[in-house]
Amino acid sequence: MEATYIRRKADGRINIKSGSKIEQVTRWTIILLTLLTIMAFMFFDYSGLDLGTAISETVYNLKIMFLEPALTHFSLGEAFYQVGITLGLAFLATIIGAVIAFFLALLAANNLSNKWTSKTVRIFVAFIRAVPTVLWVLIFAIAAGLGSEAAILGMLFHSIAYLVKAFSEAFEEVDKGIIEALRATGSSWWHIVTRAVLPSTLTYLLSWTFLRFEINFSVAVAMGAAAGAGGIGFELFMASGFYFDLREVGFITYAILLIAIVLEVLSTRLKNRYFPASAGN
Repeated sequence: MEATYIRRKADGRINIKSGSKIEQVTRWTIILLTLLTIMAFMFFDYSGLDLGTAISETVYNLKIMFLEPALTHFSLGEAFYQVGITLGLAFLATIIGAVIAFFLALLAANNLSNKWTSKTVRIFVAFIRAVPTVLWVLIFAIAAGLGSEAAILGMLFHSIAYLVKAFSEAFEEVDKGIIEALRATGSSWWHIVTRAVLPSTLTYLLSWTFLRFEINFSVAVAMGAAAGAGGIGFELFMASGFYFDLREVGFITYAILLIAIVLEVLSTRLKNRYFPASAGN
C-alpha cells in the first residue's frame, strides 16, 4: 500500500503527496538506467552481424556445453582436487576474516566503543568495502605475485570489511539493559563481551560468516583465473579461453553449480535451525 504524506505550507494550505522521496529517487533511477541501456544498444556497431547465424551458433554451443559435458584435459579425480582448492581458498579467507572482523566489530559497535574509535573503524572498513575484491587481489598481486597468496589476501580484505559491518550491527542490537546491568556490577569490558554480547549474537555471527563463505566461493572461482590462484576457476578459464573445449566448460559449470547448491542447502538448514520463525515467512 502506497504511503500518503501530508505537509502544511507556510500560508496554511495543506499539500498531500503520495509516496516518499526514496521511492521517487528509486523510480527515476530505474527510468534513467533503462534509457541509458537503450541508448547503449543504439550506439553499438552492428555491421557484419548476421543475427540468424549468431542465434543458431549460440544455441549449438549451449547444446554442446550443457547436454554433452565431458572431461578432456584432466581426470575426474583432478576435478575434485581443483574444487577442493577453490573451497580451501574460500574457507581460509572466510575463517581468518571472521576472526579479525570480530575484534574490529567490537571497536566499531557504538554500544561497546567510544564515538571516535567507532567512526574511525567504520570509515576504514567502508573504504575497503568500496573497492572491488578483484582490485584488491590485483593490488596484492603486485607485492606477493600472482597466485593463491594474492587471492586469499584480496578476499580476506573484503571479507573483513563486509563482516565488520554485519557483526557490529548485530552487537548494537543487544539489549542495552543487560549491558548497563553488567556495567553497574563493575564488570569489565571483556566480561561484558563474553557474558552478554557473544551469547546473544552467536547465531547471527555464524549465519553471516556462512553467507560470506558462499560469496567467497564464487569469488574464488573468478580469482582462480584472474589471479592465477588455481582451482576450478583456472581450469574453467583454460577450457574456455585456451582450449575452447565447450564440453569441458559445461562439466566445470555443472560442478560449480553443484557446490553452490550444496552450500545453499547447508545455509538453509542453518537458517531453519537458528531462525525458524524467519524461515517460515
